[in-house]
Amino acid sequence: MNKPAEPILQVAAKAILINSEGKILILREAKTYEQGTNIGRYHSPGGRINPSESYEDGLRREVEEETGIVDIELLHPVCVGDWYPIIKGVPHHIVGIFMLCKAKTSKVRLSTEHDDYQWIDLKNRQKYDIMEPEDKLIDQYFHQQN
Repeated sequence: MNKPAEPILQVAAKAILINSEGKILILREAKTYEQGTNIGRYHSPGGRINPSESYEDGLRREVEEETGIVDIELLHPVCVGDWYPIIKGVPHHIVGIFMLCKAKTSKVRLSTEHDDYQWIDLKNRQKYDIMEPEDKLIDQYFHQQN
């Protein structure tokens, strides 16, 4: 009997990134993203941290790689969530730590992993298909601000 494959455990650093107007940045996963499991859906910037990389360094690196934004202020953690994608046929268990962050600029330069970005507010948030748990975190942030 074949034993099921153990999932690869990884930690992701994710930013709920707000600008000076209180809008939140979301990115749409592109067809060109090699490990894409949610093509066409929006999510917050961030990704898996490397071995021996600190959480903060990994978060800053991922935000810069995906958005071109270098100057962010880390405010406080808002959530820990996990998901179980199959990436290239291999099961993964990703634990995401979400940090509320403030961007010093609203100018974005996308990586090839994404094909669109939006700075959203409460009025236009429902127009976008946002992945879990970011959808709930974004809604929670907006409702706390009003």
